[in-house]
Parts: sequence; structure tokens; C-alpha cells
Amino acid sequence: MEAARNFFYVILGPDGKATELSVLQISLRGLVIFIAALAMVRIGDRRSLAEKTAFDAMFIVLLGSMLSRAINGTAPFFSTIAAGVVLMFIHRTCAFAAYHSHFFGNLVKGTSVIIVQDGRVDWKALGRCLVSKHDFEEDLRLEAKTEDVGKIRVARVERSGDISFIKKEEA
Repeated sequence: MEAARNFFYVILGPDGKATELSVLQISLRGLVIFIAALAMVRIGDRRSLAEKTAFDAMFIVLLGSMLSRAINGTAPFFSTIAAGVVLMFIHRTCAFAAYHSHFFGNLVKGTSVIIVQDGRVDWKALGRCLVSKHDFEEDLRLEAKTEDVGKIRVARVERSGDISFIKKEEA
């Protein structure tokens, strides 16, 4: 066991002493962390990479931030990888719970907000979502391919922050 510890010490360098790491050791740490992070994300939830909700974006930021400390040597290398695996399981467990419980899904991922109903804009709802008039008009042009809000049956600020538009049926 001591031989393995000495081997990893020589190859990966000391933990907690970032100034003592060589370029080669940092590069090897980066390679190992890249492979470990890729495995964690592949074993975890594919949607987390798409960052569809703040819940998913938070997971990716936390995982990257934590694993970067193992690369630069400011955190224990193998303990940090283990903590990343635990974080992935927590994310996966919450995603599983959100899938099975609408209430829990709304709690961790949020809800959509209706901002247009039958061509009428709900400016208060837009304000609560912090969507400016100019941002709304830009999304209307880009996503709905129209400048006429009267052609919109319903629009929502989705849990991801994107605005979705459903046009009225044309006669």
C-alpha cells in the first residue's frame, strides 16, 4: 500500500502544495480528472450537460469547480474525485425524485410562467421573470418569427429561462 502511495506521490505530486507541482504533474492530474469527470457525467444525467435548468447548471459549475481544485493541487486528489462521484449521485437522486414527484420537480427546477395569453402580454409576469420588453420582442422575432404578439396563443418563460411561443391556429 505504501508503494502505491509513493508511486502516486511521484506521478501526481503532493496534495495541498500547489507550488510544488511540476507542469507534468499538473498535466497528468488534468488528464485523470478529465477522464473521471467524463465518466461521472456519462454515468450521471445526459440532460445536465445541456444545462436545461438552473438545477443542472449548478451541478456542472459545482462539479467543475470542485474538480479543478484536484488539478491545481489545492485539494486532496482522490478525495476530490470521490466527492465528485457523491455530487453526481446527489444530482442523479434529485433528478430521479423530480421525475417521480411533480412537487419536488417544481421545487428544484422551478415552474414555467405564462407571459402571453391569446395575444395579450402580461407585463407584470414579464417583470417578475425580469424579462425586459426589448428581450421579449427579440425572442418574439427570433423564436416565433413574428413581430405581431396578436398571433401568439400562449407564451411562457420556461424553467430553463427560454421563452416558448405557441402561435394561434390560422384560419
